[in-house]
Amino acid sequence: MALQPSLRPMIIAGAYDAPHTLDIFLDYVCPFSAKLSFAIDDVLKPLVDVGGQYYGKVKVIMRLQVQPWHATSTYTHEAGLAVARAAPEKFWPFSIALFKQQDEFFDIPSSTMTPLQIREKLGNIAAQLITKEQVITFKELLTLKPTPNGGNAVTDDLKYTVKFSRQNGVHVSPTVLWDGLVANQISSSWGEKEWTEFLAKNVVV
Repeated sequence: MALQPSLRPMIIAGAYDAPHTLDIFLDYVCPFSAKLSFAIDDVLKPLVDVGGQYYGKVKVIMRLQVQPWHATSTYTHEAGLAVARAAPEKFWPFSIALFKQQDEFFDIPSSTMTPLQIREKLGNIAAQLITKEQVITFKELLTLKPTPNGGNAVTDDLKYTVKFSRQNGVHVSPTVLWDGLVANQISSSWGEKEWTEFLAKNVVV
């Protein structure tokens, strides 16, 4: 599947030129997305990264799936995009860290927070993983432009991710595509057995 250059850090496992692609659409404030992200980290990455059985055959792309019925979804995904620009190698570690703390950004806990407070909280999570200089860049990327409704420096990347989901008919998270087609059988409850069987059946190179 296509991936614009600024989003290359979203390739979270496997070789960039691997012929098979898993596009995994995740929302930072979706509990099922969190569950699947931990399976990606524990099961999929060891299988497709260097030294894994499927290295060079499969790559995994995390697709940011903004779900507007979660009030903080836009802010959390902007933060992911900002880390991808400020510290590309920390995008996935940041994503895992955010998934582990996602309940702090659920509707009720965040209902009394301003957008600036939400972004500050996200910045504190990033600061645990990236350098002070990178944190400065992260915050600059999320600073609103002086025009009244102009967004920030990652707004165009956010628009790309939203448009990509819409044109491919992806509505909810998690949704997984295997080589461009929705694989409805893949579940957030999958563990090592299910993923191993799926790859053994579907990898043909």
